[in-house]
Amino acid sequence: MTEGLKRGRHQSLYFDYPVFPFTPPAEMRGERSHHKVAVVGGGPVGMVVALELARRGIASVVIEAADTLAEGSRAICFSRRSLEILEGVGVADAVIKKALPWTRGTSYYRNRPVYHLEMPHSGDDKYYPMVNLQQCWLEQFILDRVAAEPLIEMRWQSRVSDVRPAGDHVVLRVDTPDGEYSTTTDWLVAADGARSAVRRALGLKLNGTSYEGRYVIADILIKHDYPTERRVWFDPPSNPGSTVIMHRQPDDIWRIDYQLLDDADEAEELQERRIRERIQAQLEMIGETADWKLDWFSLYKAHALCLDNYVHGRVIFAGDAAHLVPIFGVRGLNSGLADANNLGWKLAWLVNGWAAPELLGSYNDERRAATLDVFENAIKSTKFMTPPSRGYDLMRDAVLSLSLTETFARPLINPRQSVPYTYQDGPLTSPDDPAFAAGPIPGDLPVNLHLGGGRYLLDHLGAGFTLISFGPPGGQVRERIARLPEPGTVVVVGEDVADPAGRIAAVYGARQGTAYLVRPDGHIAARWHAGVSVEALEAALARLKIGNAEVGHA
Repeated sequence: MTEGLKRGRHQSLYFDYPVFPFTPPAEMRGERSHHKVAVVGGGPVGMVVALELARRGIASVVIEAADTLAEGSRAICFSRRSLEILEGVGVADAVIKKALPWTRGTSYYRNRPVYHLEMPHSGDDKYYPMVNLQQCWLEQFILDRVAAEPLIEMRWQSRVSDVRPAGDHVVLRVDTPDGEYSTTTDWLVAADGARSAVRRALGLKLNGTSYEGRYVIADILIKHDYPTERRVWFDPPSNPGSTVIMHRQPDDIWRIDYQLLDDADEAEELQERRIRERIQAQLEMIGETADWKLDWFSLYKAHALCLDNYVHGRVIFAGDAAHLVPIFGVRGLNSGLADANNLGWKLAWLVNGWAAPELLGSYNDERRAATLDVFENAIKSTKFMTPPSRGYDLMRDAVLSLSLTETFARPLINPRQSVPYTYQDGPLTSPDDPAFAAGPIPGDLPVNLHLGGGRYLLDHLGAGFTLISFGPPGGQVRERIARLPEPGTVVVVGEDVADPAGRIAAVYGARQGTAYLVRPDGHIAARWHAGVSVEALEAALARLKIGNAEVGHA
């Protein structure tokens, strides 16, 4: 646990919020201080960026305006892909010990079930498709890891007031309880949320669509043994004409989200008395009679907004500072963690002199495309959850009514849960080998497989590039992977990983010699069915903007 903090100012029924003091930095002691990377925003996205940099030897300073962690549950559902990303920075084990896994959900029309969500999950999956955990716990686990990392400096109660790009660096002005100071950085990562001070200082705006639908979100403490699943009620007796969502969380906390109708008075609905009435009506509707306590509440509005470009010179945006996505399908923070995963290795390689500047541009190309894909799916869910017009309202009512008796209508209620984006058309992705008849394509994530004894295929991937080879690769290929500035890993199926029944080969559509090149963020860069030559490998590395990068070369 992080040292030098006080506790108790932020009250909660289940979480002891730390209060982090302001510590004057070197700049306020008259010492000139310049940073390789400054991260503005000490939430999950900013801290994971700092950890991704640190695992590749890059020091950073994280500047956070608040004095504590995020209050309330906020983001609560974390995907399998997010857990894989957190595993890479050493946080997944703590999350898994605390979180509640789930694979299914039930949607109700009024009080009758009409759709059952079942997310794929098998013994080959190391993590469940989704786990529930309050954001405050996630932030605490990430912060514990950050506190143990000497390459990361956390600065609390430090609010960025001005950002000025200056050629080969960026100048920051920071407000603190003891006054202002200036500092400089080679690179600035803006992960400071929906109301980004960095975005405002640069005069940048998010573009897209904001929706009229409003949700009150609340955490309650209640003893209940109902299984962990996503439950949604459309037009329930407890809140006619609207939608209610319930999620179970650790510590006997339940998250309840309920929609406000268009004519509801927001000020009145946010009165604690009114919130308690709404929650009590929902609990009575589902037959819950246990005593409960209100822990936290807030108001949420759905947005599908993003910057036109996530990279502005030496300032890079990530998470909510770059994009705001509707919560339906739990895409918000999961998208932000994918940003951090994609950006971290690319920025580290650039700072270390291992890659061409174009590599950083690919962060914008890939992650903004992922955002637009999220919008396409999340907007469909949003229009169903909170119909934006009378026409959409009639269509939803028709689907829900039909779903009571007609099976064909039920899949239309699918909430379209978050799935990883495939960088198939990204600038770093090599064209596919047409000889493949199966297996994950370039741009996709490799398929995990349980090898027995609690070990999985993807446990063998390194922090840098990994070549998965079915049979030993040529000596020049192995040598080239080893000569990468962050030495790569070669995993030989049949030697390093046993495959006596050929199951791995079948899943990957492989024959003797087949090879897959996996990027540091876990996505497949290229694959070769009949084997990879050193020339073909060099071509793939060149496409990744690291073709001439070797140990000892800038």
